[in-house]
Amino acid sequence: MPPGPGTPPGTHVPPGTQTPPGARTAGPRRSRRPGRLLAAVAVLCAVATALHAWVPNAGVNAGSLFQTLLPWTGLGVPLLLGLAAVRRSRTAAVAVLAPAVVWSTLFGGALTDKRSGGGGLTVVGHNVNEGNTDPAGTARALVGAGADVLALEELSDASASVYSRELAAAYPHHALIGGVGIWSRYPLADVKAVPIMPWTRALRATARTPDGPVAVYAVHLASVRVSAAGFTTGRRNAAARELAAALRAEPAPRVVVLGDFNGTYLDGALAPVTSQLRSAQREAGDGLGFTWPAAFPVVRIDDVLVRGMTPRAAWTLPATGSDHLPVAATLGR
Repeated sequence: MPPGPGTPPGTHVPPGTQTPPGARTAGPRRSRRPGRLLAAVAVLCAVATALHAWVPNAGVNAGSLFQTLLPWTGLGVPLLLGLAAVRRSRTAAVAVLAPAVVWSTLFGGALTDKRSGGGGLTVVGHNVNEGNTDPAGTARALVGAGADVLALEELSDASASVYSRELAAAYPHHALIGGVGIWSRYPLADVKAVPIMPWTRALRATARTPDGPVAVYAVHLASVRVSAAGFTTGRRNAAARELAAALRAEPAPRVVVLGDFNGTYLDGALAPVTSQLRSAQREAGDGLGFTWPAAFPVVRIDDVLVRGMTPRAAWTLPATGSDHLPVAATLGR
């Protein structure tokens, strides 16, 4: 069999193995392309996660939605690493270090237990769910938590009387306006509704604790929806701005805000509020502290935010009849 084109003279070419004229041979360049693509995706994930605050909210509020689900970007690391292993691409495997480092910087500290002893005030916040079919059981569970102050949201006219009755023995002082209420072991003063929406979704009171007065807020920002129109957050964002204005005007040096924010601490749209306060879970919690939905929590939209106080410990309580988990924190001076 004569040698094919380009074969050096004298080279024996077995029958059927010569390269037909014009045929293209597979080279290493083609095999490297999937690895390079994976590396590019890894770098893009790292950049998007690191610059999450810059993801625009125009139109469908993609920025808020991305920041709400931001902890879950960590799942991309093992996925990309597995694909890099399948492709046997060192380039992609090394590139996966970028999103791994970014995620660890943002959330690695949340995976450690930062709780400590001390603290003179224990607080619990809970969206009890207007559709809760067992408000009495929920109330008894909250009493068992042993908190000094409770802040409850999404109270209905019917359930409010149940909570008032079940909590009365442990919490002789309470304030209830609209769908939010505060129950306390200590006297309450300066009670007033905080006008963040046309109907009452926030309440403020001064708790006269043994260590001095503390301004306590029970808050329920407007709900958000994910639909074909995008992530609808307009009402929530407007309520957050009103709450932020009230907090700027708050004269008390020690402030605790408990509630359902319908958004996470990292959501830039809530920055008017979160820039003034610190999250007890981020400073003194154990884990990410997801609160919703209670059956399988994937986001933390309920929180304990403080100013002028030191979080000593923060945690979530076991599920009640609500679709949210209660949040708790112990606070020091």
